[in-house]
Amino acid sequence: MKTARLAFIAMLFFSAFAVNNAWCDAPRSARPGSINYVEGQAMIGPETLSAASVGAVELGKDQTLTTQAGKVEILLTPGVFLRVAENSSVKMVSPELANTVVELVKGRALIEAIDVHKENYIRINHADTSVRILKSGLYDVDADHGQVRVFKGEAEVRVGDNLVTLKDRRMVTIAAGVPLKGQGFESRQYEDEFYRWSALRSGYMSEAAIDAARFYVSPGPGWYGPGWMGWGWYWNPWFTAYTFLPADGMFWSPFGWGFYSPIYVYRTPYFYGPHYPHAFGEFHGPYGHGFAMGPRGFRR
Repeated sequence: MKTARLAFIAMLFFSAFAVNNAWCDAPRSARPGSINYVEGQAMIGPETLSAASVGAVELGKDQTLTTQAGKVEILLTPGVFLRVAENSSVKMVSPELANTVVELVKGRALIEAIDVHKENYIRINHADTSVRILKSGLYDVDADHGQVRVFKGEAEVRVGDNLVTLKDRRMVTIAAGVPLKGQGFESRQYEDEFYRWSALRSGYMSEAAIDAARFYVSPGPGWYGPGWMGWGWYWNPWFTAYTFLPADGMFWSPFGWGFYSPIYVYRTPYFYGPHYPHAFGEFHGPYGHGFAMGPRGFRR
């Protein structure tokens, strides 16, 4: 009996040691432009991106990322994801935290903003059009059709001296010589394959965030509130991706998934359970692995 007990304790010790080693063996800290997911064909200049690019490659200043039959997820400021559709191209104009500017050269991009601070200056440009993200929400910039859609949130759209502010379920079509004018739209009309893929990525990132938050309180180093490590991108080796952890409290993504600080995860029944490798295609939300909280979805 004593031998069995010692063996059990040793197993727990080495399991905790292995988990800590896995978390410590992380890539460098994420910055705006970090590649967080690659699916299909994508390149930065002549460099082909692959799964090995995640956490290791950045879209640097003045570099251009192009997709063909593929999609890419790029990190901007902490809590803000830029997702690039197929047959699209984006250029990093400024990767600074306080001045984050991306140019959509062609195609389409969705911006999921879970946490936007007043100090942030996040802008998506296309030709003469500038879209500034003002609040947390979900934004759709479609260069091929000259449209900007705000599913949720608030954004300023500027073309020359023309300026329009868009809020929930408002859009604008850009046409030469035509004044900017916002109009309402039905969300379901634009919830296509790329939108659903982005929603799935959001749920997967929520699951990764809760899994990461659990690590910092057990068996990790502990979590001592906002003044200790603070909000930001945190590498989760079991999901092979960076995810967003609030310093305190909880945030809801525009898709309805929860992002919880370790303080909040500690108080939930989702705190307990093993860490194990995940793949994006395996995500099933709260009815699968059981970590993701939500979705609440839009109020229509």
